[in-house]
Amino acid sequence: MKPWNVLDAHRGRLFEEKWPTLPVLFEITCAGFAERGCFSVFEPKELHFTYGEVHDAVVRVARRLLADGIVPGDRAAVSGKNSPEWAIAYLAVLYAGAVVVPIDYQLKDEEILGLLRLSGSKALFIDEERHDFCARGSLGTELSAIYSLAEGKPSYVLALDDERGRTTAFPVKRRSADLAAILYTSGTTGHAKGVMLTHENLVSDCFLSQDCLTVLSTDVFYALLPLHHSYTMQAVLIEALSTGAKVVFGKRMAVKQILSDLKQGEITMLLGIPMLFNKLLKGILKEIRARGPVVYAVVSLLMAISGFVKKTLRINPGRVIFGSLLKQASLDTVRICICGGGPLPAQTFKQFNQLGIDFVQGYGLTETSPIVTLNPVEHYKESSVGRIIPEVEIRISEPDERGVGEILVRGPIVMKGYFENPSATAEAFTPDGFLKTGDVGFVDHENYLYLTGRKKSLIVTEGGKNVFPEEIEDLFQLYDEIEQVMVRGYLKDPVMKIEAIEALIFPSQEGAGESVQSVRETADNQYVEQKIRRIVAEVNAKLLPYKRIERITILTEPLEMTTTRKIKRFKVSERVG
Repeated sequence: MKPWNVLDAHRGRLFEEKWPTLPVLFEITCAGFAERGCFSVFEPKELHFTYGEVHDAVVRVARRLLADGIVPGDRAAVSGKNSPEWAIAYLAVLYAGAVVVPIDYQLKDEEILGLLRLSGSKALFIDEERHDFCARGSLGTELSAIYSLAEGKPSYVLALDDERGRTTAFPVKRRSADLAAILYTSGTTGHAKGVMLTHENLVSDCFLSQDCLTVLSTDVFYALLPLHHSYTMQAVLIEALSTGAKVVFGKRMAVKQILSDLKQGEITMLLGIPMLFNKLLKGILKEIRARGPVVYAVVSLLMAISGFVKKTLRINPGRVIFGSLLKQASLDTVRICICGGGPLPAQTFKQFNQLGIDFVQGYGLTETSPIVTLNPVEHYKESSVGRIIPEVEIRISEPDERGVGEILVRGPIVMKGYFENPSATAEAFTPDGFLKTGDVGFVDHENYLYLTGRKKSLIVTEGGKNVFPEEIEDLFQLYDEIEQVMVRGYLKDPVMKIEAIEALIFPSQEGAGESVQSVRETADNQYVEQKIRRIVAEVNAKLLPYKRIERITILTEPLEMTTTRKIKRFKVSERVG
């Protein structure tokens, strides 16, 4: 039985099409799990909501939206830190038949204003820090209403009355092909474009991805990464709501707080980015090393045996062998770790599995709702980003002799287009409807995808060889001494137009050492330079000659990053000559 077969019992009664809308999906879940925990948060104060309580709050807010003049098809923005209120606002917008516009709360005021205008949003749900700014009328007259995601402010989401609009039936009827969300993303290489995702896009991706990942109603998801990002919105919020699982909202990307949340929330599904999992793994290995070389050698041997047994016999002895280590790291309740948002070292993937934690890596884009591939627990490949999910096609454009080329995607998960940007939409698709991802890779005989880099960041060396910076950058991930690295091409010989490879490196405080009070003092520090050059030499030794780094620039300021911790390459040239 496929995960989406559970919808068959409701088709013809609650919906007619192949896929329900998001509100109808939530209605189905609430009917079966009304008393089960839905949302929890532990700071600044502890709050818990059942599915029934969340449903009631969503309907109250949806009624208020319609009473305040929002009509089906209007856009309503949500901007704030992860919280139950954020998720309730998100669902309420959809229940009212409107289109939700999640906005990164870390953007500057003028950037948020710009996205509100670009999207034509009529209502705004805003966090505490910007509520007063918005309430002063700084947003202009386009908005019908402003609501607060923070308690103690006017029009607080959980305090909204539902006296008006009681005659309206909720959720407002919409079709699966109707627009559900507009997600603005500039990624790492360009200006903001509004990705239009339909209800069908989001719901189909939710269920089709479950073919590679079993989600249980008893699972507890941890919403740590920003909810405005498609990865967390889909892989945490929508996946949980589709099965009756619980979501615990994380407020801060601080290791101490994360470990506390994991333990208190008894998290079973931990989703994160490579940086998070690298840090957690380093902490575990550091603890093992502290017990002495003999213990470290024994544990390393046991990990190797555990990993071999897990992969070949599909038996997982790691949870028993390393139970005390996992408990100390607050990972003893975690059933599955899911990594997305960037490339992960195969070694990290491998060692988590050796420790007994099922580890899943995936690939996708905002434009694909976002999940395109996932590594199934029962048959994972450490160097792959996973198997292509059902009903999705991948084609490799103009493959080279290794089968490597641009990844093209087609299927029900692919966006409708870019909001009010027909030229960008046309440019994004092939004539036969495949989305051009801009990523480069290849597919093996079992339909597993492998990434090699981004098409736009390709470096062509003197010998005509193609080098993808991401392949080199991945080799630096497990060095504690380096906070950031960006590899790019530079003109070694401007006359002959010969391109070579350089690395821009921002050291961590650990890399700077005790002799340097601040990382910003590292530029002329010989100790730091020697350490970085040693690391680069180690990386170069692992690379083919034409891929080796020839020039190093040690930075005194960090490079600007996206909220999923990817360097904004298009801005680097403005700051580093």
